[in-house]
Amino acid sequence: MRLPQIKTSIVEATDSLNAPCRVFFKKENEQPSGSFKLRGIGYLIASALENAIHTNKTLHVFSSSGGNAGLAAAHSSKHFGVKCTVVVPASVSPAVVELLKTYGAEVVIHGNHWGEADAYLSDVIIASLDTNVSPVYCHPFDDPLLWKGHASMISEIEAQLSEDDLRKVKGVICSFGGGGLMAGVVEGLKASNHLQKVPVLAVEGSGAASFDAAINKGEVVRLASVNPLATSLASPYACQKSVDLYNSYPVLNCVIDELDTVEGTVFFYDTFAEVVEPACGAAISMVSKNIKELERFAVSPDDIIIVIVCGGLVTRESDIPSYRHMLQA
Repeated sequence: MRLPQIKTSIVEATDSLNAPCRVFFKKENEQPSGSFKLRGIGYLIASALENAIHTNKTLHVFSSSGGNAGLAAAHSSKHFGVKCTVVVPASVSPAVVELLKTYGAEVVIHGNHWGEADAYLSDVIIASLDTNVSPVYCHPFDDPLLWKGHASMISEIEAQLSEDDLRKVKGVICSFGGGGLMAGVVEGLKASNHLQKVPVLAVEGSGAASFDAAINKGEVVRLASVNPLATSLASPYACQKSVDLYNSYPVLNCVIDELDTVEGTVFFYDTFAEVVEPACGAAISMVSKNIKELERFAVSPDDIIIVIVCGGLVTRESDIPSYRHMLQA
């Protein structure tokens, strides 16, 4: 079964940086839905379709994300020709609502935040479905099928880099919201031939540092409130899988100033003339501003760090001037 994702490019950006090593960007912003989430959610829906072949039930995809997970669910549903309903909170961007509709999704607006939208989806909409409908619930980050789908970016990287360069990879950097991307990256590294023990640096903004809170307490912590500039990283908790991986794999974490997430976005725009969200800028800032953090990988000039450019369609080019103003204030 053909998945909706595409093979994304990996580009070296060393000459644009003042980093102590070589830096490559894996550009998941090239995915048709705008972000890496198409990998995991597309794989999840494909798995549900394969399991439903011998049933008489009709599949219906459901998401409660007003961001990139919802867009990935809607895009994947259109790709596979199945119905999709996305419940979003009232705070959702009107542009995202329109984009969801262009993918053919039914959009329901309910609640003031993701938790209320998700509860309405589960407790009201899915609970009232006819028995001949089989719901496919797409969690934004906490599902083993998502992680397996996300892991495909690592096998792509293995195919894209030479064996000599693969031996020089000393770390992978990714943004952290709820932990789905990090879990997928680690699963991909563990299954790889050349990158099995490469450390991963998970980066989150100070306005929603759920992973840092979980690490400090040794268990999942639900934050009382989150207020990040990088809205796609606004999960109040990190998934249990991320905590387990921190205890079993070389995972590093870093909490950065919220303005640094914006700096990463502006840097990427100035370098590639491409727009990504501050949620993506969090990881990028590790090589554009917070370069000292790279010392944690003990790199030499010929070593390689790979940054996952996770993408995101919530930010528009028209937002860049206001981001510049924020950084100059």
